[in-house]
Amino acid sequence: MKRPVRIGGFSLVQGSPLFLIAGPCVIESESHALMMARRLSASARRLGIPYIFKASFDKANRTSATSYRGPGLERGLQVLARIRKEVGVPVLTDVHDAGQVAAAAEVCDVLQVPAFLCRQTDLLEAAGRSRAAVNIKKGQFMSPWDMRNAVEKIEKAGNRRILITERGTTFGYNNLVVDMRGLAVMRAWGYPVVLDCTHALQLPGGEGGRSGGQPQFIETLARAGVAAGADGVFMEVHDHPEKALSDGASSLGLRSFAPLAGRLRDLGNFVRKMR
Repeated sequence: MKRPVRIGGFSLVQGSPLFLIAGPCVIESESHALMMARRLSASARRLGIPYIFKASFDKANRTSATSYRGPGLERGLQVLARIRKEVGVPVLTDVHDAGQVAAAAEVCDVLQVPAFLCRQTDLLEAAGRSRAAVNIKKGQFMSPWDMRNAVEKIEKAGNRRILITERGTTFGYNNLVVDMRGLAVMRAWGYPVVLDCTHALQLPGGEGGRSGGQPQFIETLARAGVAAGADGVFMEVHDHPEKALSDGASSLGLRSFAPLAGRLRDLGNFVRKMR
């Protein structure tokens, strides 16, 4: 049974046109986040693609203790609220513990449970009780079928506005791999399934004090995921990835966003006609 997820002005459901979740890894400044939201949403509107802006107010799992984490909950939510109001797009952000959920849900359309926290019952249940939709990222250490338990925790809290995101599986040291079979496994539960084509190309801790990445394969992975049946694509995008304060090594350059989004939209339409 297909389970539609209403977010903003559109309904995300298996078989509908491809949707995108995109934005910088972390809120670097109010002006930068607003600029990115305006540029990305304008491109998505021109292409007719349902779009959700994403950015984190805190990156709690940085490799190094000295890495930039973000502006924090209060200031970060102020920025996201302004984007939601002025740019007119749904917004998504990470929550890391149950105490952050209520405040984040007052502002954000989607609460994201980070991959490393996808087994944390208190966090999942709190997110499930909120007014927001919930995007659960599959842990790098999890099989796709084990994610059913995380989904059930949110369902039992009374929430069926759920997205499930594949972001790669640990494959030896400092590397990840995406098994496309997982998309089909997780789609069987009826909820929209998303491929994170940038985090899946991280090389965790691969540069010593920070993670590396392989951004040259972003389009390859995104196209493979759409062809394999992903309902949405998640990507981190930055105007200057080499200067990004978090995950720049695996981010897509802003100039590449619209051309890639257009190709993914067309591929998604073709795949859906073939079903």
